[in-house]
Amino acid sequence: MNVNAPHAAHESLDPRDRPARLTVGVVGAGRVGPALAAALRLAGHRPVAVSGVSDASVRRAATLLPDVPLVTPAEVLARAELVLLTVPDDALPGLVEGLAETGAVRPGQLIVHTSGRYGTRVLEPALRAGALPLALHPAMTFTGTSVDVQRLAGCSFGVTAPEELRLAAEALVIEMGGEPEWVAEEARPLYHAALALGANHLVTLVAQSMELLRTAGVEAPDRMLGPLLGAALDNALRSGDAALTGPVARGDAGTVAAHVAQLREHAPQAVAGYLAMARTTADRALAHGLLKPELAEDLLDVLADGGRPDSGRPETGRPDDDAPDGAGRDDR
Repeated sequence: MNVNAPHAAHESLDPRDRPARLTVGVVGAGRVGPALAAALRLAGHRPVAVSGVSDASVRRAATLLPDVPLVTPAEVLARAELVLLTVPDDALPGLVEGLAETGAVRPGQLIVHTSGRYGTRVLEPALRAGALPLALHPAMTFTGTSVDVQRLAGCSFGVTAPEELRLAAEALVIEMGGEPEWVAEEARPLYHAALALGANHLVTLVAQSMELLRTAGVEAPDRMLGPLLGAALDNALRSGDAALTGPVARGDAGTVAAHVAQLREHAPQAVAGYLAMARTTADRALAHGLLKPELAEDLLDVLADGGRPDSGRPETGRPDDDAPDGAGRDDR
């Protein structure tokens, strides 16, 4: 890629009409770096060096980047025109500073990090050394296997770059199969928090749900949850809060109290998470008119009491024929 003429790269990605290909290096052979380098190789770029320390990193590099030599980070920068810094967020500032201080960064070198938390400001030491800084964060979960390369097709990338490198950043993302989404420097931490809230916490919730189903005697919790969670995710992406269903959105305080009682008995470690999510769900359902105020009062009392309803208070709720469309017993 000729970064001085990125417009051509952005407009035409046909293999017969591509700009010059780049040599690619990877610093940090975790789950992300080798997959991105493999995707760039499919676009015609040439991985030439990778660094990694752990046995798992070495195996990933050997699988996704066969015949690419494993070298030190400094040697990666010496060999590559485009360097992917794919290390944990907390390690990135120190890595950039160290590489710049040792003279490993070359003028005109593309230095790309994949951290969601940071924009290009973290690359300031490399910029002072003459490098061209880009922040390209794939909004995707990675396994460290070849399936990751396929999943990049249509994957959004959170992109932050200087204006003069904007089209070059777009071209790189498109060549990896992704879609660029521009994120301002100051918005990067919020952007990353949003992704972590949705994706990382989802894994925890699904894993807990499967454990509870196994405890309840369900032999194939994954098969049971698959269609349900797939539909819930699709509905949420299409309709947002209007997709809320279940006992909290209906205001069934007695059912919620029963849930918490069972969790206290069989999975006490899940109680705090259930209560926190139930309170948030109730607040959102109430704000969007899905939860009636008169039903919300008892529900919020139960949640405030940690799921222990007043023993003298009758269970609240409504019969199914009083439930709004789509919120009856068949829609939990």
